[in-house]
Amino acid sequence: MKGILLLGAALLGACAAHPDPIVDMQGVNVAQYEEDLAECKAYGDEVKVEQGVLKGAATGAVVGGVVGAIGGGADRGAGYGGVAGGTQSGVRNQREKEQVVKRCMRGRGYRVLN
Repeated sequence: MKGILLLGAALLGACAAHPDPIVDMQGVNVAQYEEDLAECKAYGDEVKVEQGVLKGAATGAVVGGVVGAIGGGADRGAGYGGVAGGTQSGVRNQREKEQVVKRCMRGRGYRVLN
């Protein structure tokens, strides 16, 4: 069970490999860019990835436990369901966090390439 949880955490970490927007820096004031990026990241931090992971894991564990109980392996089903639900929710929330930052930067006039 611990191994499954560690695998799920590793997968979630891999999905957050490049959270920053790629911006065309031609003609951009670097000091202003850094300030704007910091403010936009603060908005992105309002998306609570950890809470999504916990909710997804709890929901997945319940569903997995029910499905596993049908086949006689409720514990194993709950474990797999928890990891799958937590990972999926974490990835979704991480993407939303990245999108908030990108939309914020676009709104401030930057040309975001990704």
